[in-house]
Amino acid sequence: MTRSEIWRLEKYLRNLFRLDTITLVERPKQTDSVEVQVNGEFIGVLFRDEEDGEISYSFNMAILEMDLPEAPASRG
Repeated sequence: MTRSEIWRLEKYLRNLFRLDTITLVERPKQTDSVEVQVNGEFIGVLFRDEEDGEISYSFNMAILEMDLPEAPASRG
């Protein structure tokens, strides 16, 4: 991805999620994707796809079960 493309995507994500601490970081060995970070913490990967002259992007974020909050106790 070009730096201009990364800048545009970062601006889009910051506006979409209303979160100014989202940053996109280039991956040294991958040119078709960037890391997505919030406050410097890795949260996922954004992939670029070009097919039939059309460009799209796919955001992949894994959420570990151990990171989720406890569910509230049910009211029997």
